[in-house]
Amino acid sequence: MQHAVGSPLPPPHQPGHGPHTTWAPAAGAPQGPSVPPPGFSGAVPPAPLTPPAPPAQVPAPQHPAPQHPAAPPPAPDVSGHVTLPPGGPVGVPAAPPHMAAPDPAATTLAVLLIGPAGAGKTSVAKYWADTRRVPTAHISLDDVREWVRSGFADPQTGWNDHSEAQYRLARRTCGFAARNFLANGISCILDDAVFPDRPVVGLGGWKRHVGPGLLPVVLLPGLDIVLERNAERSGNRRLTDEEVARIHGRMAGWYGSGLPIIDNSQLDVPGTARVLDEVLARAIASPPNW
Repeated sequence: MQHAVGSPLPPPHQPGHGPHTTWAPAAGAPQGPSVPPPGFSGAVPPAPLTPPAPPAQVPAPQHPAPQHPAAPPPAPDVSGHVTLPPGGPVGVPAAPPHMAAPDPAATTLAVLLIGPAGAGKTSVAKYWADTRRVPTAHISLDDVREWVRSGFADPQTGWNDHSEAQYRLARRTCGFAARNFLANGISCILDDAVFPDRPVVGLGGWKRHVGPGLLPVVLLPGLDIVLERNAERSGNRRLTDEEVARIHGRMAGWYGSGLPIIDNSQLDVPGTARVLDEVLARAIASPPNW
């Protein structure tokens, strides 16, 4: 092996040899004590030449590892995300102990307005929600049910498994919305044509989906008023007179049920809302057993 500059490499050190050991004599050179050449004057001969030290190895240039800039600190969340309390079953409302009489207009409530078609449930619920001093939402089961566009199962064409499934789905959706509104400090008023003698379209499902704190109130004007209001409707909301009379007759079963009933035959919408507040004040003080 030749060095990079052509000089032979020294042999490796043998055990017992110091660092100044000379190279071994070349092949054929005389062994034993050396004879001074003629004319040797006894002067110290010059030191034997040592092979030149191999040049220092120049290390290959080391390329520094690429330096990545430090990651910037996370930016503040500006996406508008707000953490919301999860919805849970609505508990029975309790009036503050310092109040002589509960004020339903300043209490977070969940109200279920029950009545036949044409009783004025939607109009009263909207007005009541609009005029309260605390945030209030109106959730209409009919509106939620009609979110289904293609494949809508209209109960007017006959009550069957398809229409019942969509009704149950809409009721569960309303209950889910109400629980989330209430958990975030927003009162709710829901409206539905709940029958006293029909478990499928009854109070049990509402109590299960909203909670025991739901306050049901029945709007039940006279049959002539209901027929007159139904005649002003259009589309899926308008029923035949025979259907209106049949539903109104079944709603009479709420009498004697223990639920508060408002006969709003002679009341306009603001007047009915005022009576609703009075009924709710009594319901808060003594929740109905339903």
